[in-house]
Amino acid sequence: MPFADESINKFLADLSSGAPTPGGGAAAALCGALSCALVSMVANLTIGKEKYAAAADAMTYARSEGARALSRFADAMDEDARAFERFMDALKMPKDTDEAKRARKTAMEEASKNATLVPLSMIDLCLTGAQLAHSAAEKGNVNVATDAGAAALFIEAAAKAAAYNVRVNLPGISDEDFRKDAAAKMNASLAEIGALCAKTTARMDEVLGF
Repeated sequence: MPFADESINKFLADLSSGAPTPGGGAAAALCGALSCALVSMVANLTIGKEKYAAAADAMTYARSEGARALSRFADAMDEDARAFERFMDALKMPKDTDEAKRARKTAMEEASKNATLVPLSMIDLCLTGAQLAHSAAEKGNVNVATDAGAAALFIEAAAKAAAYNVRVNLPGISDEDFRKDAAAKMNASLAEIGALCAKTTARMDEVLGF
């Protein structure tokens, strides 16, 4: 059963168990999904209100894109677990002959790349989430602005946690171009996410008066 289809209690029990999956990657994806759900909530409580008529288009977009991103984050919970399992399968391959060693090395390289691309893709999705949270905080119903602020906190946490999974896999990859490209993409996205979330935090200070 996909993690997203489990009850909250079941997922938390699985997360706290001694099993390696679900782990930090799945938890990061859940944070991303929670962020997008909060953005959609703010949008739904803004659309149709005369006071926020000028924000209708922006909030309609936030709602639809938030729903799309939420679905992708839900899928990412399982993708993270599959990436880890693929790496473990490669790690367990035989190495009793030179040919077997070469096959195992190739499999581990590919599994490490896949285990890097999954969280890297999640970081890209977090950038979308950070943009949506900022829009919701700036243009959405002020009565639920703090929910947009919470969305920004969740999405930044998701991005930083996903970045740990990128960084932990990079040293095991021999392809230098791949390593450099992945690190550059990760750092660029994290910088954009951090800037957007800082702006959202500033908006919270404005709304709350301190």
